[in-house]
Amino acid sequence: MTVPQGDTAPRWLLLIHQIPPKPDYFRVKVRRRLRRMGARPLKNSVYVLPRSDEALEDFQWLAREIVGEGGEALVCEASFIEGISDQELIAMFRPTEPEAPPRADSASYRGRVWVTRQGVKIDRMASAWLIRRFIDTTATFKFVPPRGYRPERAEVRFDMFEAEFTHDGANCTFETLLERFGLRDRALRAIGEIVHDIDCKDERFARAEAPGLALVVDGIARAHADDAERIERAAAMFDDLYAHFERAR
Repeated sequence: MTVPQGDTAPRWLLLIHQIPPKPDYFRVKVRRRLRRMGARPLKNSVYVLPRSDEALEDFQWLAREIVGEGGEALVCEASFIEGISDQELIAMFRPTEPEAPPRADSASYRGRVWVTRQGVKIDRMASAWLIRRFIDTTATFKFVPPRGYRPERAEVRFDMFEAEFTHDGANCTFETLLERFGLRDRALRAIGEIVHDIDCKDERFARAEAPGLALVVDGIARAHADDAERIERAAAMFDDLYAHFERAR
């Protein structure tokens, strides 16, 4: 993507939009389109691109589509006076090498109490299964409110605010655990892709198994209010799913 340079102050295009709450898939579609364009978020529902004819056309087409679905959208050209500089905006569009997260030593995480948010769903169910089967076979789990919890000694948090293991970039928590503990098993990768599609709702991997598994997870959550019971029920499901992908290799 070409960023304006030289003596002339860079000009920027903004897409300011509001998407209707339904249908859910449309919000995901807009987010994916913006990502493919290379647009960068400035604020909630405000995205920026360097001024070019191609970028203007991309924003205009997307704005029309948003309005056609019952939303609101404005496309405008802007120069920034305060709040953010041209240099900061230009830096947002420079390609950067992602910094590899530090590798976790599984021996340091054995016998821990693994803490996560109450009301577990797909990512926490799958992560708890992964932890107990492949990282810490003696793990116990603790379920706490999503904010304000201070971990005690020998506790490690996952999929919650300020957790040691949680969403990282585009990865859900299950994928983060795979990366940080160096779990390269193809069957686990397949499960991770399904979990990602259900949890992040961005259809990144377009796994055909995701809708069916999402229904099963929803059934577990509806049938069992207790988080420990949810994890135990889900563990049996993930054991069978892992066996399926392991045989398919």
